[in-house]
Amino acid sequence: MHDLVVIDPVTRIEGHAKITIALDDGGNVADARFHVTEFRGFEEFCRGRPVWEMPSLTARTCGICPVSHLLASAKTGDAVMGVTIPPTAAKLRRVANLGQIIQSHALSFFHLSAPDLLLGMDADPATRNVFGLMASEPELARRGIRLRSFGQSVIEAIAGRKVHSPGIVPGGIAHPMTDETREQLTENLAEARETAADAVELFTGMLDRFEREVRAFGSFPSLHMGLANDAGNWEHYDGHLKIVDAEGSVVVDGVAPADYRTIIGEAGRQDSYLKSPYFKPSVAETDDPSAGTYRVGPLARLNICESMGVPAGDEALTEYRERAGGIANSSFFYHYARLIEILAATEHMALLLADPEITGTKVRATAGINQLHAVGASEAPRGTLFHEYTVDDHGILTDVNMIIATGQNNLAMNATILQIAREWIDGPTIPEPILNRVEAGIRAFDPCLSCSTHAIGQMPLVIDLVGSDGETVCQMRRD
Repeated sequence: MHDLVVIDPVTRIEGHAKITIALDDGGNVADARFHVTEFRGFEEFCRGRPVWEMPSLTARTCGICPVSHLLASAKTGDAVMGVTIPPTAAKLRRVANLGQIIQSHALSFFHLSAPDLLLGMDADPATRNVFGLMASEPELARRGIRLRSFGQSVIEAIAGRKVHSPGIVPGGIAHPMTDETREQLTENLAEARETAADAVELFTGMLDRFEREVRAFGSFPSLHMGLANDAGNWEHYDGHLKIVDAEGSVVVDGVAPADYRTIIGEAGRQDSYLKSPYFKPSVAETDDPSAGTYRVGPLARLNICESMGVPAGDEALTEYRERAGGIANSSFFYHYARLIEILAATEHMALLLADPEITGTKVRATAGINQLHAVGASEAPRGTLFHEYTVDDHGILTDVNMIIATGQNNLAMNATILQIAREWIDGPTIPEPILNRVEAGIRAFDPCLSCSTHAIGQMPLVIDLVGSDGETVCQMRRD
């Protein structure tokens, strides 16, 4: 039996998890595993529900990014009805998703990761949190809060509420946008864009201080997957599936989301409730899911696109790729990619709000059950999200499969913490700043595990070092 270091729970992530680090007899890291310790069961209790309820029901999967599930579920409902939603509804959905990306990325960077990045990985854990950041950088913290608030106001304006909104439905949108709402959102865009641009500049200014983290925070070759469009621009709502390798060569392109099972398999693990999706062709001969590791989310989206499709976003993307040496294969660059996506999202939103069609009154198509099986996909802030439903003739669900973005990053997250552990851990005595770096490797992915609310502040942390005889020889506790 190897010595074990257990980090339970992992802090400053959305949900509950633990990390186990196994040491060999020489005190070297033999293995590291990321465990999701909570069970949600949405795929089970959604069976028997009518398809019309699914957007509202599955929005409860996530209190941080409910819009992502609303969109994927509503798009599945569109396909069940066999309708093409009105152009105005499609544009409003896009605006809502841009608002979702802004507010979620702002939470990740300013609240969850900035304490490490600005206060330092080695800072006192008593102050290395959002409250310490507010004391040290009050103006930055205020702007981060306002940026997230803007994203939430966009969601509320289109979908009716900031959280678990009722206004995104199968067939389109429940209500059109008024001229007054458009003017208000447009007026507030300027501040959001300025904050995003300043955050990109802030991050690039500090990036050189994290050379070792860039090298060791999940820096390895993998595939990258996301939605893409024919123009090659950054995509966040619709399109086809595209996969590139670690050098940027196209591996798969043009796969309809409905055909995702032809390229994506799902593996289960006994030590985690989080599934491990993998790229099927890479695993066909090895039978090892890790051979099919791919990443999704901001890092992947910037790797698969040819352009952000907007001026400031493209300028930032050019510098990003110069700093990454082309395709970004370090998970530390997830932070950088999020900020570029916020910036580009404000530009794309401005274009959509300026479109005269955005206040059109035709926002919903109606129909009955025309397809008994359908798949809906959209880009959540954390990556590609799939909803797959099978219904009977009355629209009652008989089968549900949801592939969450965080799950698709599961294999990559495990590889990341193993790389970090091997880089920094040397022997059974592990200082708190080193443990924080292991956690920070997970935070780079911004995983959403519980998809529910949790307490403000710092969760308790217990690390047990277990000897080969099964006895605990050392325990570290952070309350």
